Amino acid sequence: EDQLVETGGGSVQAGGSLRLSCSVSGVTVKTYCMGWFRQVAGKKREGVAYVDSSGKTAYEASVKGRFTISLDNTNKILTLQMDSLKPEDTAMYYCAAASFLTLATIRYDADFNYWGQGTQVTVSS
Repeated sequence: EDQLVETGGGSVQAGGSLRLSCSVSGVTVKTYCMGWFRQVAGKKREGVAYVDSSGKTAYEASVKGRFTISLDNTNKILTLQMDSLKPEDTAMYYCAAASFLTLATIRYDADFNYWGQGTQVTVSS
């Protein structure tokens, strides 16, 4: 079974950086989309960044230019490099994967059928 495990969360001051990693195990498919989501207690989950099997990426507007998503397809490690962090970035961050979907066809976060356990990111002002 596919399993996603996130690491790299922690506490940092505003303006600092963190790098989140997501190790993926399980069946490898040719078509997929992977993404990072975040959620604050009491608020709905939001997508942060995505990358699909064609290499296309997409970012939520508030993080574009500050966050970078990348996928090491050989080692099956998804990374989110977060720079110029702001207190508003504080959240639980989740790695997710959607099989047989790409950015061209994915519509909802519910399309992601595999999720990691989450890693907490806290940015102090």
